[in-house]
Parts: sequence; C-alpha cells; structure tokens
Amino acid sequence: MSDPYVEAQGVDAAYPTSDGLVLQNLHLAIAEGEVVALVGPNGSGKSTLLRALGRILKPKGGAVMLEGRSLASLPTREVALKLALLPQGPTLSNDLSVHELVWMGRSPHQGWLGLPSAGDKAAVDWATKETGIEPLLQRSVSDLSGGERQRVWLAMALAQQPRLLLLDEPTTFLDLAHQLDLLELVRYLNTEHGLTVVMVLHDLNQAARYAHRVVVLHEGAVHAQGTPQAVLTPETLAAVFGIEAEIIEGPAGVGMVVVPVKRTS
Repeated sequence: MSDPYVEAQGVDAAYPTSDGLVLQNLHLAIAEGEVVALVGPNGSGKSTLLRALGRILKPKGGAVMLEGRSLASLPTREVALKLALLPQGPTLSNDLSVHELVWMGRSPHQGWLGLPSAGDKAAVDWATKETGIEPLLQRSVSDLSGGERQRVWLAMALAQQPRLLLLDEPTTFLDLAHQLDLLELVRYLNTEHGLTVVMVLHDLNQAARYAHRVVVLHEGAVHAQGTPQAVLTPETLAAVFGIEAEIIEGPAGVGMVVVPVKRTS
C-alpha cells in the first residue's frame, strides 16, 4: 500500500456513557482512492471507528492521522475541506428546505462574509444532479421519506467536495433500487473523481461487490482485512458472525455471493 491517506494508529475509543472501550488498540490504514467497507456484527465498533476517523469522536488513546498529520491538530475548517461524514439517520435542529441543506455543504469553502460564488453554485448543482434530488429542492427536509432524506444528506456531503467520504450505513431506509443507485454512485465517484470512501455496511454482498477492501471488525479490533474473496470466507463468517455460509460465484459483474445457511450455535 502507498502512504495512507487516513490511518488509525493504535486507537482506543469509547463513548462518554460507556464503561469500557469500544475500540482497543485498533490499527487501520486506508490508501487514497480506496473504497473500504467496514463490516461486523452489532457492537463490533464499526460506527465508532467511522466517527473516530471523522473527528466526531476523540480517541482515548492512539491517534488518527490524515495525510500524515494528526487529525486532532488540524483546524476544523481544514478538516471540513478534506473529509465529510454522513452519519446514520442524521437530523436537523431546525427545519430547512432541501436546497438550503445542500448549500450548507459549501460552508467550509466560503469566506467570512459567506457570499456564494459561481464555484459554490456549480458544486451544489453537481451534487443535486448526481444524487437525483432536483425535484425535491423546494421541499422541506422534514417532509421527505427516509430514502429521500438519505439522498439529500448525501448531496450535502458531496457539495462539500471532500477527498474522503465516510458513510455510516448509507443504504439504510432505501429500497433495493435506490440502494443500487447509491452504491453505483459511490463507485462512480471513486472511479471518475478519485474519491476515497470508507463505509459501514451490513449487507455482506454489497460490501463484496462495491469495496476494494473489506475490513471485518470483531469486539473492537480488526479481525481480518483484504479483498472480499480473501476475507469473506466461511471460516471468518463462522468465527465473527456465528453463521454457516456458502460462498458461490456471482453472475456477470458480481464476483461472489454470500449465502447464509444457518447459525452455528
């Protein structure tokens, strides 16, 4: 791997209400231009790791590095110009129109006066087009369905024009067609625009299809990482998820399919 774009160096992490550590001495390096899927059972630390990588959660120990610099030491505006995090089920404290919310993604790029530029408008127009939310622009965010709201929040993150996109279960609330649309968009952003993506996914088949590398978390540590074919094996699925599964060859464009058979216990 080339020099990591973002790296967790021995990260310990916990939430204020937690008695123990969620992540323990976790090491993970992500290269620029990678699409990485974080998978694992509930409580394994996937979302915690994502929040630590996005500087939403301060590590109790270790450090997160971005382009070789401590993430904790960087000014907030500089971090916002480099990465965007889309949490699971984001909410607003006050109601906004869709258009207003997407424009919020341009805040890190604007000066003290906050005056929009032609570049800001172009970025917002591009983000709304790529996510297919043009018909929603004048609607209130609170009036949207869960799937519509997810695409709107993604548009705001894209309007920010980050180099690193962190997505926590981005297909939540989406029907199958929109799940595919979103993941194909992630692939497009990566291949055509070089965007580095780290996303938490529950669907192992989506992880296998859309990620260059799969990182399996278990009990707050990295259990396995590598290509989907190398990592999503019957042995790993039994050890981490407690299931017996078969791995079969997928149809055209799908390298492999995970077929859960039964619980191992």
